[in-house]
Amino acid sequence: MDKKTENEKKKEYLKSYRDAVVAETQIKEEIDQLRLDKMFPSLVQDGMPHGSGSSDLSAYAAKLDELLSELEEQMNERIQLRREIVRKIECMESETEKAVLRYRYIHMLKWEEIAVKMHYGYRNILKVHGRALEHFEQ
Repeated sequence: MDKKTENEKKKEYLKSYRDAVVAETQIKEEIDQLRLDKMFPSLVQDGMPHGSGSSDLSAYAAKLDELLSELEEQMNERIQLRREIVRKIECMESETEKAVLRYRYIHMLKWEEIAVKMHYGYRNILKVHGRALEHFEQ
């Protein structure tokens, strides 16, 4: 595999941190809504008639519990991915390269913002990023 292709794969892997953060936010919102639905099942406004029997509610609660478990498992997978990425960045030797990768992929800053924070020129940040990708072990 050539260097450019390898670096692109590394960038995609590092960008998956951001994707995991977005997914976690969406999952948290869904979990919160499900917990509300579970606490107040009579308030579910889906336009469908709902029975008032306890068996209906217990089946409903069981399905909600199952869905909550699935969502929590998905959340844990995202958290593990984020931890893995941070751990791999922290294993690098150069503090400067680590900082660029953290700012870019963990803090999601733009190149200009990174340059200002690190007191480097824009082009220098891009060079450091290129070296960091070479040294990053996926």
